[in-house]
Amino acid sequence: MVKLAFGSFGDSFSAASLRAYLAEFIATLLFVFAGVGSAVAFSKLTDDGALDPAGLVAVAVAHAFALFVGVSIAANISGGHLNPAVTFGLAVGGHITLITGFFYWVAQVLGSIVACFLLQFVTNGKIPAHGVASGMNALEGIVMEIVITFALVYTVYATAADPKKGQLGIIAPIAIGFIVGANILAAGPFSGGSMNPARSFGPAIVSGDLAQSWIYWVGPLVGGGLAGLVYGDIFIGCHGPVPTSEAYP
Repeated sequence: MVKLAFGSFGDSFSAASLRAYLAEFIATLLFVFAGVGSAVAFSKLTDDGALDPAGLVAVAVAHAFALFVGVSIAANISGGHLNPAVTFGLAVGGHITLITGFFYWVAQVLGSIVACFLLQFVTNGKIPAHGVASGMNALEGIVMEIVITFALVYTVYATAADPKKGQLGIIAPIAIGFIVGANILAAGPFSGGSMNPARSFGPAIVSGDLAQSWIYWVGPLVGGGLAGLVYGDIFIGCHGPVPTSEAYP
């Protein structure tokens, strides 16, 4: 069952919560700067900017490395979400309140937007926005994003949020980075392999291409919510009081 908790504004504006929002902003900014920057750099190094197999691998590896670092540097402060879908999935499982989660979203989206504006400024390059591939429709793109985001948030639960994780928690940032890199390799040519509304929304805002940005909110949020429901109910089972953001992971 869904374990959503509204929370209180007092808890959401505590010193610990404000530090968590700042940590999410910085970590998301650094992740998006490296991830989107890898795509911009590839376009700079090729004549037509078309993403070939080597470029797909390079972008996937860059995202995996950047997310591994981003989760690691924010984990002890905010939990290292860097992704509204991860935050929503954890809220569904009762690991963060809705009010605090909303401010996580704000910090994550602002971090992504600032990262893309910085990239545009320093590279004078076009910021690529996510969109489904030619021949795919919106529903197919949403389903793809649901599946790969489910895999990401399920991994977050298994390696970071599960109270029985034990020593497995040590490798959580690596596992999370790996699943993102693998999913980009699988879904990149089709839906773009976002799994992250903030990662897609920043480039959409800066590029002015918002036509398909809704896909990258609907798909990842549904996938993240399903993962929180499945892992939280079936594998964690019991539900205690909702912890503060500093208690996760």
